[in-house]
Amino acid sequence: MRLVKITAAVAAVFAVMVFTFSSLKKYESFYLAPLLPERGELSAAGRAEDALYQKIQEFAERRNIPPENARIDPVWKAIPGYNGLKVDVRASYEKMKANGRFDERRLVYKEVPPAVHLKDLPPRPIYRGHPRKPMVAFLINVAWGDEYLPSLIKTLHDYGIHATFFLDGSWTKKHPDLALMIAEEGHEIGNHAYNHPDLRTKSASEVADQLKKTNQAIEAAVHVKPKWFAPPSGSYNQTTVDVAHRLGMRTIMWTVDTVDWNHPEPLAMVRRVARETEAGSMILMHPTDSTAKGLSRLILALKNKGYAMGTVSELLSEKRVDDGKPNGRGEP
Repeated sequence: MRLVKITAAVAAVFAVMVFTFSSLKKYESFYLAPLLPERGELSAAGRAEDALYQKIQEFAERRNIPPENARIDPVWKAIPGYNGLKVDVRASYEKMKANGRFDERRLVYKEVPPAVHLKDLPPRPIYRGHPRKPMVAFLINVAWGDEYLPSLIKTLHDYGIHATFFLDGSWTKKHPDLALMIAEEGHEIGNHAYNHPDLRTKSASEVADQLKKTNQAIEAAVHVKPKWFAPPSGSYNQTTVDVAHRLGMRTIMWTVDTVDWNHPEPLAMVRRVARETEAGSMILMHPTDSTAKGLSRLILALKNKGYAMGTVSELLSEKRVDDGKPNGRGEP
């Protein structure tokens, strides 16, 4: 008798479930069917989306550029790294899915940093930026030539270019107004030692004294602590580089020298410097008559070669320069 009751209860539950499922199917057919796409339509849309996503993925695999680590070069010493470039597949898909068509112009890229940065390298001088970065920097060492500074600054201002000025400490102490004028124009300020010594012949403590006194003069004049140091006359040894590093500064040399202190004919100087300049070059100059007269032509010549111009910090950063091509100047 008890078994009969259990069987009847199970049958009743099963009947309720069948009735509920049947009711839901009827509800779906009557109320929801008009709102849902046909199964064939949904499948086709899914296939189109899958095909678009896959096409973006395939394109990304061919176009992605790996980052390049900072490294020590046997000739150029410390060379900064350079960001890679990667297609953001999901973001690109979101921009294209509305019309369902692949459009290279709507691809979204993101930069990929290298694993080894300039700050990870041991103290070494820096002669150039990354050779695949289509940018150059002007290094303007200032220990004299006050009369030419206004002309240089005006030319840079007219072209919207910022340079890195390496200031002699004793000069800065005598001309805080000129140092401030340079800084207020947005130019970067570096350390050029205190009174133009040959640092290669100095002890570590003497080098430290030169650099500290210069930083103090610069901070008093423009309220900036330099992070780049340029040895006077390019004279240094490893002790010089190590002392600067302990004081929070990297040692900057140059790739191309205007030799403007020797008063070259401006046009001849411009032609030679433009010819020797490559991507990543750092161009050394001073406030001289030759540079004051030739700077505008030099800027135009470098622009014609496709180079952006910026500060040392901008050149040595890993950030890519957009020249209209996702992969910079070279091929992937």
